[in-house]
Amino acid sequence: MSDLSNSGRQTSEDNRSDRKEDTPPIGRRNFLLGAGTAVAAGLASDTPAQAQSKSVAAAAAPGANDEALLTLTSSEAAFFSAAADTMIPADALTPSGSDCGVTIFIDRQLAGAWGGGARMYRSGPFQRGKPGQGYQLPLTPREFFAAGIVATNGWTRKTYGKDFDRLTPRERELAFKELEAGKAALGEFDGKQFFEALLQITMEGFFADPIYGGNRDKAGWRMVGYPGLPAVYSTLIDEYRNKRYQVEPQSIADFS
Repeated sequence: MSDLSNSGRQTSEDNRSDRKEDTPPIGRRNFLLGAGTAVAAGLASDTPAQAQSKSVAAAAAPGANDEALLTLTSSEAAFFSAAADTMIPADALTPSGSDCGVTIFIDRQLAGAWGGGARMYRSGPFQRGKPGQGYQLPLTPREFFAAGIVATNGWTRKTYGKDFDRLTPRERELAFKELEAGKAALGEFDGKQFFEALLQITMEGFFADPIYGGNRDKAGWRMVGYPGLPAVYSTLIDEYRNKRYQVEPQSIADFS
């Protein structure tokens, strides 16, 4: 998963040295203001064990390609679809990111245990970490993306006069460049960190096994020539020596 899953603290010595610096704690309330608090509060109330038990199979359930959303609101789904299509526009190699099921993949991940922060350290104190320390916020992945979408849409409304998903393809590309460079004014929310997490989960949705909802028709695998699940090729070495190995990719569902 993305850096959001690598949320463990460093050693206690690192923590003590960090506290000596002028790094005030991160206020949870500041990040949750206007971030879809009804959804965020529901997720935040779960203990890790409860989050783990809630729809553990949601991220890899039969029929994962079904279009019904499990957790995303319509505006959040529109944002993720626009983001996926900006990062992965339709071309001669593949359909667009949303047509490849990236939004469905993200929905399944955020609806499952990972989205609820089941394996994240969330007891605080939360200090502003250094870049090498990874994710340091008290938000679960579900809360983080909800807050990021609200913050980004607020910024694009001020900058372009409309939500991100209503921007032209060129405007969305420019908006992403501002986020990536850390130049977008999202208040206390880190736009660069949000962009990096968004890029990571979009790539995962495009290249993960189709059973998780994305990579529809194995489009991502076909594009790069990845054969899929089989991982034993010793019997094919002589046959394909100095030749391109090109076969129909096989997913988990093909062996079920």
